Amino acid sequence: MTDRVRLVEVGPRDGLQNEKTPISIQDRVQLVNALVRTGIRHIEVGSFVSPKWVPQMEHTDQVLASIQRIPECTYSVLIPNTKGFELALPYKPNEIAVFSAASETFTHKNINCSIEESLERFKPIVNKAKEHNISVRGYISCVVGCPYEGGINPNAVAQLASQLLTLGCDEISLGDTIGVGTPKSISAMLKAVLKEIDVSKLALHCHDTYGQALVNIATGLNLGIRVIDASVAGLGGCPYAKGASGNVASEDVIYFLNNEGFSTGIDLTALKDVGHFISTLVGRPTQSKVGLALSVP
Repeated sequence: MTDRVRLVEVGPRDGLQNEKTPISIQDRVQLVNALVRTGIRHIEVGSFVSPKWVPQMEHTDQVLASIQRIPECTYSVLIPNTKGFELALPYKPNEIAVFSAASETFTHKNINCSIEESLERFKPIVNKAKEHNISVRGYISCVVGCPYEGGINPNAVAQLASQLLTLGCDEISLGDTIGVGTPKSISAMLKAVLKEIDVSKLALHCHDTYGQALVNIATGLNLGIRVIDASVAGLGGCPYAKGASGNVASEDVIYFLNNEGFSTGIDLTALKDVGHFISTLVGRPTQSKVGLALSVP
């Protein structure tokens, strides 16, 4: 039996939120529907944050209401607080995501509170989600490096991951937010986390700032990780991390996984086409090397 990897497509949220060109509700809906048609079965649709801070995520409620849902797909949204949860609930997301970081400084700059305060904020959200049978994903940013604090202690990541799991998160996504990780630092971080949490509860979220995302993903796979976050066409970046490029491109991840013998159920040619579609809308070429290569006549 082929070893299966689940791709979590974060382009419609983590990708688009950092693109400067406004994307219409209709185009966001078209993007999600097209991604589902490629075979992707876990998609971050948007977030219920203030449009004052993240204007690209305004009208996520209308996007959720308009997409063509299939039962096999998980449609996830980022929730910053209980108000966000109450706004999202009528639109029936399958999953909500909460967001912290292994760096105190980054957490303050990103969500204006300490790590401990962020966990306190999440408690009522997680409890409400459980009441409504909605799964919860916990994001940890800056798992190997922070733009303000430098290197991050792997044990700090392990402790926070354990706290999020205790809080009620069903899955923890470990994010190299500024893309400074290498196999050595990613391995050290993962080994520390794996002492506390079963590998089945973990995902890896890599940015490609220094071109290390795929080798870091390979490191995670070798340690048993089977959930990988990626963004179609390499959309996005991190507004709080100077110079940080986007997430690793979904097309590049799928090409790599296919050729390493993993099963994903995703049509790479169709995914390449989606990447070009959204790249045209944001007004720049796809950041996916595979997307570019497959487009050469």
